[in-house]
Amino acid sequence: MSEQTIRDPRAVKVKRALISVSNKDGLENFARRLDKLGIEILSTGGTASLLKNAGIPVRDVSDYTGFPEMMDGRLKTLHPRIHGGLLALRDDENHVGAMEGNGILPIDLLVVNLYPFVQTVQSGADYEACIENIDIGGPAMIRAAAKNHRFVTVVTDVQDYDLVLRDLETHDGCTTWNLRKRLAANAYSMTATYDSNIASWFSTRIASEEFPRRISFSGTWQQSMRYGENPHQKAALYKVDGNPRPGPANASQIQGKEMSYNNFADTDAAFELVAEFGEPAVAIIKHANPCGVAIGETMLEAYRKALKCDPVSAFGGIIAMNRRLDAETASEIVKKFVEVIIAPSIEAEAIEIIKRKDKIRVLTTGAMPDPAERRRLVKQIAGGLLVQESDFGQVRSEDLQVVTEREPTKQELRDLLFGFKVCKHVKSNAIVYAKNGATVGIGAGQMSRLDSSKIAATKAAEAANEAGEAVSLTKGSVVASDAFFPFADGLIAAAEAGATAAIQPGGSMRDEEVIKAADERGIAMVFTGMRHFRH
Repeated sequence: MSEQTIRDPRAVKVKRALISVSNKDGLENFARRLDKLGIEILSTGGTASLLKNAGIPVRDVSDYTGFPEMMDGRLKTLHPRIHGGLLALRDDENHVGAMEGNGILPIDLLVVNLYPFVQTVQSGADYEACIENIDIGGPAMIRAAAKNHRFVTVVTDVQDYDLVLRDLETHDGCTTWNLRKRLAANAYSMTATYDSNIASWFSTRIASEEFPRRISFSGTWQQSMRYGENPHQKAALYKVDGNPRPGPANASQIQGKEMSYNNFADTDAAFELVAEFGEPAVAIIKHANPCGVAIGETMLEAYRKALKCDPVSAFGGIIAMNRRLDAETASEIVKKFVEVIIAPSIEAEAIEIIKRKDKIRVLTTGAMPDPAERRRLVKQIAGGLLVQESDFGQVRSEDLQVVTEREPTKQELRDLLFGFKVCKHVKSNAIVYAKNGATVGIGAGQMSRLDSSKIAATKAAEAANEAGEAVSLTKGSVVASDAFFPFADGLIAAAEAGATAAIQPGGSMRDEEVIKAADERGIAMVFTGMRHFRH
């Protein structure tokens, strides 16, 4: 039936409401105002008890249906007198006759929110508790009411109480067609999200198959943005239901302008990078790639070392750290133009310092994400979704295979492992030069590994020149490659830049050629056996 043939949408009188909610925020005021409008209220269990205790007239659903609640509440609203009252077409003689013949009263307003399944899972509850928090009657009623939104108003979110009350009080106890359509859409989105969360829980925690036959993802709107990657693109942030992973989506914004689409993307990249390190670490990100990463004894030391790698690109960058931001480090940061700062926490004194630059966006997460956590990553392509595990791989010193005549020194080994961790977060082809726990040159996103090697060396030379250094920062550094060197030329370029050791996955058909080139130049090289492509 088209919208043009629908009966007058402006006057659907609400005479009877059914209220059965898990989240009881704002319920008493809402129900009291319904009662004031002369609307009869049907209710169940704890909801009915709360309203009765508040002195609001309520009729128990079990009294209305003539059927008691049973099976520990599993069965209470799955009854023809409930679903008939929600589904009946008020302008259909057969439907009206069926209602009258079976003692079914019309239900004009349904207020239902569902058992807290996601919260139960997040609390660490056992299997049986999670199962018991899968709502059955609630989704059934919501779907019935939403289907029949020509005549029934369905409310699934406490944030919509005021909208409904305003409609009722403005239109003499009636709800408008536009509101009912809007609420029906919200209702189906909510039940779809609810089912998606349950399906995800089963597929990731229960089912044996790594990738289920069908997969769904759900999120809840958090905020709209001025635009997406470019001004002509619209964008919004949705929080993934049931995913408490620390990061920008779940962070608290202390100050600054509203986060943009690009801010969120870059901040996430930066925060995931610093999560790789146990030592105090700082990453400066620009356009999803790091332009400086370092570890240190303190946050201030790590920040200064990270900034030194590429101070020009760091202008207007994103700064992430894996420790509390202290006042001393904050004082250094505000000397430069910064878009976003993200940290697990911030000292009160540091907050006051950053307030001097009130446009800087400052986020706190309360914790760090686990880099080894296995998560599903999703990328949309035309007509489909690519789903893969996150790059949880961790390379340790005992995993390394020395393939050259010379073994790396202890300091070279530390820098090799550091550089390879950074490589994981650099767009491929990725080449990272590192020295003393800091990046000194980064080549990202090139079509040739040789080009990445040369670009990283060039950027390091420019940074050295800006700092007044006599030689390029790559002199005496180590080089890390996210994938194998397909030819010796990339390694040779790194050696010419001053690298003394190299780390790479290995596995090229020309490995022997690359190893020979390393030996000829006195370079120590290790294979990881693990690749870190990032597209």
